[in-house]
Amino acid sequence: MNFISLRAALQGVSAFRTLKKQPAFLHAADLIDALVARQGERALDAYCSLFYSLRQEGFQGMGPWLWDHLRYEESPYALLAEQGGGDPALENAARRDVETFVILAQTDCDRFVDAMKELLPQDYAAVLAGLPRWRSSAPFDFDSLTQFYREHGAGLYARYRAFLWEDGQLVPVADPDCPKPQDLLGYEHQRGQVEQNTRLMMSGRQANNVLLFGDGGTGKSATVKSMLYLPGMEDLRLIEIQKENLTGLPSLIRSLARRRQKFILFIDDLAFDQDDKTYSSMKTILEGSLEKRPDNVAIYATSNRRHLVRQTFTDRAGDEVDTFETISEKTALAERFGLRIPYLTMNRDGYLALVDYLADQAGVQMSRDQLHAQAMTWEIRHSGRTPRVARQFIASLNL
Repeated sequence: MNFISLRAALQGVSAFRTLKKQPAFLHAADLIDALVARQGERALDAYCSLFYSLRQEGFQGMGPWLWDHLRYEESPYALLAEQGGGDPALENAARRDVETFVILAQTDCDRFVDAMKELLPQDYAAVLAGLPRWRSSAPFDFDSLTQFYREHGAGLYARYRAFLWEDGQLVPVADPDCPKPQDLLGYEHQRGQVEQNTRLMMSGRQANNVLLFGDGGTGKSATVKSMLYLPGMEDLRLIEIQKENLTGLPSLIRSLARRRQKFILFIDDLAFDQDDKTYSSMKTILEGSLEKRPDNVAIYATSNRRHLVRQTFTDRAGDEVDTFETISEKTALAERFGLRIPYLTMNRDGYLALVDYLADQAGVQMSRDQLHAQAMTWEIRHSGRTPRVARQFIASLNL
């Protein structure tokens, strides 16, 4: 395809319009425009800008750059293919665009350089001869792109598995701090309940919202995060939400409804004071809204409080006419979680067994009697027989 035809084809891109706003694409289009307009210096500047832009984003050529952006930027066709829908006009437009992108990616750099030689004086010969090259290849076609959308979805949810929800925006977490299931110790029954509920959602059925409550350091948050690394959870996504951002949660849930992935909306350390304005928002999100919660979304929360709302003696002996209703109102939120799982302090035998296991892993050379005596002394000083306390104790032996 000559440059005039390629320029026309790029102007006719219609299904993947967002790519035209990207710097690398703008430089490529400007390069071809300049060659068609026979403006040598402009073409040279666009060529160098294109090389710089590709390298700045970490790509060796237009092909890998296009493949990356086509997969991970949302577009009407990407969402259509993800959902398995049908739209012949959109599909034909997407196919034509991808065929154009393949031609652009496969255009050899020497073609651009040779074209500039005809437009620039001899003084530019040394510059043109020393121009850097990028790889000319297309590691994709329309069918492979469509298959990717169907298997992995599109956009950020295809690229990342964990996110933060901050000020109404999703912030991807490229390397989430999630423990592997084999790193978790104790509380097998509780973790099994969470896993069973999560697999129910993964199978396409509606799962319960989950509240994990109990003592600090027992592994409540770690249990939720570890779901990402269980076999069969490849389509699971974890979105961590701070309590302060709960008011924007309904719009997030609405946007997730038709995605192929399954989503855990994770609220860590959830607790409310008596007059907390987000309390009512949380109640409505869990149950009470006119909108039905999508089957691919579940809310998992952890708390050190069983009923989530801090109560005082004034609440129980206040001046309200019906004190029972006041107390019931404050305990109602926890009851809106269909699955409530307690994480309580381990008994003595379980705690010492965990200490033994961690000591063996760490290569601690100490008699069991001495180890257990020190472990119990440590536990008294650190208020609780939990996995966290056990790990801290073993770490202290290596200091």
